[in-house]
Amino acid sequence: MNESKVRVLIVDDSALMRKLLGDILSADSRIEVVGTAKDGVDGLAKVKALSPDVMTLDVEMPNKDGLTVLRELMKTRPLPVIMVSSLTQEGAQTTLKALSLGCVDFVSKPSGAISTDIKEVAAELVSKVVMAKGAQVRFLPSLARRDAENTKTSPLPISPASPISPASSARAPSFKGGRRELVVIAASTGGPVALQQLLSKLPGDFPIPIAITQHMPKDFTSSFAKRLDSLSALSVLEGEEGLDLKAGCAVLAPGGSHLVVKRRPNGVPYCGLSDAPPVLSVKPSANIMFLSAADEFGGKVVGIVLTGMGRDGAEGAVALHAKGAYIIAEAQETCVVYGMPKAAVEAGIVDELLPLNEIPDALLKSIKG
Repeated sequence: MNESKVRVLIVDDSALMRKLLGDILSADSRIEVVGTAKDGVDGLAKVKALSPDVMTLDVEMPNKDGLTVLRELMKTRPLPVIMVSSLTQEGAQTTLKALSLGCVDFVSKPSGAISTDIKEVAAELVSKVVMAKGAQVRFLPSLARRDAENTKTSPLPISPASPISPASSARAPSFKGGRRELVVIAASTGGPVALQQLLSKLPGDFPIPIAITQHMPKDFTSSFAKRLDSLSALSVLEGEEGLDLKAGCAVLAPGGSHLVVKRRPNGVPYCGLSDAPPVLSVKPSANIMFLSAADEFGGKVVGIVLTGMGRDGAEGAVALHAKGAYIIAEAQETCVVYGMPKAAVEAGIVDELLPLNEIPDALLKSIKG
């Protein structure tokens, strides 16, 4: 039996953009455009009338803008939403707010609010809409409230360490050769919120550096690093060539570059950036970061694979695990999309498979060796 089509509602105040987006989506046999809406008020009314599986939502609209619509929608009828926003610094900040409010993912308009060249991102739009149908959507009021804050927060209380999940391979968090020296984290769809939750529960004096690859375009990662920095007791920075990796610091791979981890002759770890081609269609690639960590740090690493579409991170996690690294993956119950963690689990190298809220405790336990 064929799966039913993804029923999509397009919300955009531009008649031209509604037409162009509709043509792109309708051209795919897996998608049915069930309606369009000219503004936020119209969009919310048509959600009730049409019960779509997925909504594409413009940011800048009269009457009710995209963020207002998203807030109301997630309080009354959680629905997978793909934001369609401008690829600008201001657009990046708005998109990050939307992700915190519960939208599944976003697509950037190539040339502003009216992008006649929207076909440039047609493949991305279609794949994200299809993926969104199966996404788990939940409203996160605590993050929504903190969205307006721009001050450092203290780490949230950490509950006593939970036992290893029965679904994991239950290998004890120990290895030969001393304590852990680095944490590497992979994330994609749903990752911005997951990373906010994870990093906000870590203390500012976290004893080893953290390197993160989150699939995100160029110009968005700078805003995202600043956002994570404001929500965490850690110091969070966008990665730069030659930037030292320090305890109490998390470094985010910049969009459009692969982040690699290296050591100086004196043993001090630092960031490198690579302009190698995309891997599995993504740049930055978690696989590249994980493989560099395996080469430079061997088993003295904790690898974490969070929510995300696709398989990025699995190959690198295999290499890390083979050298004795400890691998934690996010359980399906809290993933927005259980793609990347599932690939790692299927590779047979996950030591703990845990819901997101239990990962901070497991991480703190695992780095003690």
